[in-house]
Amino acid sequence: MKAAVYEGPRTVTVKDVPDAKIEHPCDILVKITSTNICGSDLHMYEGRTSFETGRTLGHENLGQVVEVGEAVGKVQVGDWVVLPFNIACGFCKQCEQGLTNYCLTVQPKPDMAGAAYGFAEMGPYQGGQAELLRVPYGDFNALRLGEDAAERQLDYVMLADIFPTGYHATEMAGVKPGDQTIVYGAGPVGLMAAYSAILKGAGRVWVADHQPDRLRLAEEIGAIAINTSEQDPAEVVKDATLGLGADNGCECVGYQAHDPQGREDATLTMNGLIDSVRFTGGIGVVGVFLPEDPGGAEAQGELEAQGKVPLDFGMLWFKGQRIGTGQAPVKHYNRALRDLIAGGRAEPSFLVSHELDLDEASSAYEHFDNRDDGWTKVVLHPNGSSRSAGRSSRHTLQELRQEAKAQGIEGRSHMNKQQLERALRS
Repeated sequence: MKAAVYEGPRTVTVKDVPDAKIEHPCDILVKITSTNICGSDLHMYEGRTSFETGRTLGHENLGQVVEVGEAVGKVQVGDWVVLPFNIACGFCKQCEQGLTNYCLTVQPKPDMAGAAYGFAEMGPYQGGQAELLRVPYGDFNALRLGEDAAERQLDYVMLADIFPTGYHATEMAGVKPGDQTIVYGAGPVGLMAAYSAILKGAGRVWVADHQPDRLRLAEEIGAIAINTSEQDPAEVVKDATLGLGADNGCECVGYQAHDPQGREDATLTMNGLIDSVRFTGGIGVVGVFLPEDPGGAEAQGELEAQGKVPLDFGMLWFKGQRIGTGQAPVKHYNRALRDLIAGGRAEPSFLVSHELDLDEASSAYEHFDNRDDGWTKVVLHPNGSSRSAGRSSRHTLQELRQEAKAQGIEGRSHMNKQQLERALRS
């Protein structure tokens, strides 16, 4: 089978690898039809983790079941499923508490917890940027989808990671109806955090970043964009709240945070949130921070290379703020979020800019890593047949919206890519 394989810093090659197969009676085998490139894939792509060469990338995966193990009783061949990036057993101490992000069974290192597909330090599992994926404990890990799964893959594939992760940030921050929320980072997860806060009924949501294309998307979902190359987010928020600050905030950038000039500073977003959020407010941190950063010494410093980030802890303590951290327990949220999508209440595919064949993974990684204009979210289709029909498969979301505007199509700013394509074809 073909797979996107990590060959070293900034080198991904699509090549033939051994077929994924059933290895345990509880496994299922999934033909992957949609798989996303995630911002956390870029940490590995850039050589900033311990990810081994020769491994397949990809932890945001959706597809159709083609084989099941002898012990699988619920999932059937032919089912459409989306797969949480967390691999979990369902029966260990952590899983029984709903903490599937820290499963003890599937992580082979006894002093570690949690596993994922194609991810550094999270078990030996191959990723899903491939034609086939082995899914351990398939009955537990696979979320089955309805009859609209094939048509709405761009929405449902977001349930593998970024939609639940953005939602998790708002849960840890304590976002409630009417709240004023600041999100640092307008990448896919930051946009999902802002979108989740809006779905929850937040009264006002700010999104801080310096990438204009991503800030445009934030405005299109109803958030207030703060361009950090022009404004200090903390000052903007405090000026709008009588000096008090936001009720809560979300960190959706991580340890490679950098200023508009490209200078890395792992403290940038965390200390910005401590300043931006009011006394006793909550902060949810889903941006990736690691205990070891192989490239950190050169990019930032020796302490940062060891995962030690100097926070404004005195101000955090003085303000009585609460911080929640860690990867999202996707299964805790994905069923409810799936039903919001199925019911037409949520359309997270609004951020998809590019749908590409698996063979184009190398170029896609390069563009996404460069933050090239318009490359907001890339979906790869390893088996080809699932790409959205029509001439616009290579058009960016922004290009489609410009074409729709020229044709006078109403509601274009809130249409996702598939809706725009259908409207333009009609």
